[in-house]
Amino acid sequence: MTPFVPTVLKREIEIESVVTLHYFEHAKNYVFGGERHDFWELVYVDKGRLEVIAENNGYELQQGQLIFHQPNEFHNLYGNGEVAPNVVIFTFVCNSPAMSFFKHKIAYATARQRDLMAQIIKEAKVAFSNPLGDPYTVEMERSKHVPFGTEQMISLQLEMLLLDMIRNEMPLDQRPKASSSIKHRSDCDLVLRIQQYMEEHLCDSLSFSDICQYSAQSATNLKTIFKAVTGKGVMEYYRDLKIVQAKIMLREGAGNITQIADKLGYSSVHYFSRHFKQETGMTPREYTLSVQAK
Repeated sequence: MTPFVPTVLKREIEIESVVTLHYFEHAKNYVFGGERHDFWELVYVDKGRLEVIAENNGYELQQGQLIFHQPNEFHNLYGNGEVAPNVVIFTFVCNSPAMSFFKHKIAYATARQRDLMAQIIKEAKVAFSNPLGDPYTVEMERSKHVPFGTEQMISLQLEMLLLDMIRNEMPLDQRPKASSSIKHRSDCDLVLRIQQYMEEHLCDSLSFSDICQYSAQSATNLKTIFKAVTGKGVMEYYRDLKIVQAKIMLREGAGNITQIADKLGYSSVHYFSRHFKQETGMTPREYTLSVQAK
């Protein structure tokens, strides 16, 4: 009988360890003085704008853009004084030769890459007890009880993110063929249009029936599609968007709490404050003071 010969799979990108995993909600005038360290750093602007200096070069990153800092590259970042940025920062050790692709790399993240970053943040919140917005973290502390494989999921998703970025810039004839179905792409496009519609009407009080009418979907179908794509209910997602915008407005000083509640279409400042605390664990005033303290 001919013996089977196992094939050791080639690993182009291999994450050896993560150093920190962050999701920051900075004030509009945030300033970080700069640092240099012997591991990689990925900085992604989830909301707003961010100014970055890498060695002697300055850049203004727009929402949706990311930048890589290679090991031992001095870098700092700061807000532009006008728009409060939300920023994802991953620092990690990877000595794979393919990482040379990311030297001085600045790019817009694709929808798939944004989803992978969101999944990493989601897993990190479970895996580690450190608040992901703590800028003084020097070591990630493991949580006591986590689902099986959580840390490996972080490693795999980060590797997938890096591999996807490299593949995305390969010539078309060298890229893997897309495997997603037409139905899935259609659902994602529909949800994207609804999300944009919600963002355009953050200062209104949209109802579920308003969104059904806009999307030309039945209530049951809309609930099913939206939940499958985002993992959230339609109105839950809309309320979350309002809280994200409220945080930005508070950090930018765009009015007092009553004015912000009114601008975002809340029926009363009391309802706004209660909803804000349910979502963030802090009242709007406590959140503002915490940002100022940072």
